[in-house]
Amino acid sequence: MRNIKLLIEYDGTKYLGWQVQKKGLTIQGVIEEKLKILTGEGIRLTGSGRTDAGVHAFGQVAHFKTNSDITPQSLQRALNGLLPPDIVIKGVMEAREDFHARKQARSKTYEYRILNGPIRSAFLRGYAWHIPQKLDWEEMKRATRKLIGEHDFSSFRSTGTPTKTAVREVFRAEWKKGGDGLMHFEIEAAGFLKQMVRAIVGTLAEVGKGKIGAEEFERILESKNREKAGPTAPALGLFLKEVKY
Repeated sequence: MRNIKLLIEYDGTKYLGWQVQKKGLTIQGVIEEKLKILTGEGIRLTGSGRTDAGVHAFGQVAHFKTNSDITPQSLQRALNGLLPPDIVIKGVMEAREDFHARKQARSKTYEYRILNGPIRSAFLRGYAWHIPQKLDWEEMKRATRKLIGEHDFSSFRSTGTPTKTAVREVFRAEWKKGGDGLMHFEIEAAGFLKQMVRAIVGTLAEVGKGKIGAEEFERILESKNREKAGPTAPALGLFLKEVKY
């Protein structure tokens, strides 16, 4: 039995997220369907983690076991020939027998994009959160530095998230400016809670609008209370950028 590792890019706009559900189109479900055509086997993909409905990925990682003897190069070419245009297999490789896409991930990096300017974009409407009000770049950066290190992120997770602990370690969190008013937020951590990045961005946007300051942002983090934080940013601006092993 071979263990195959996939590197996957997708536009999550029309999908209900990564994980297979009872009803609705998912990234995992579509790829498994095409793998069954190619291998003749009932393939079960294991991803590095879930992405929510509408969230995109540059570098989702998944693995699956198969008895098929199809080469990685042939598998990549055949999969990309069968998959819809919004899902692309960027890499296929033989993995060690014990490789596990989720359990062995050391860190994940997410990117969130905000289009900050008075005019919305017809082309970025599905890939960046448009905020017309001018944001305070320096204050947002000051607040962002409060995220570094190990914290209880209960203030930035969906209510009812079934996890044993809300403590996560953030290795890196920073803002970068792109062209045409684009702002890029990147955060790398050992793991994330459900909708954690979107809750953080939504609260940082409140900082940028002057509704709260960097010190208040820190108090919100320390409060472990989701009700004190800002709104959840729209899914359309979020990308799973990289998974490190």
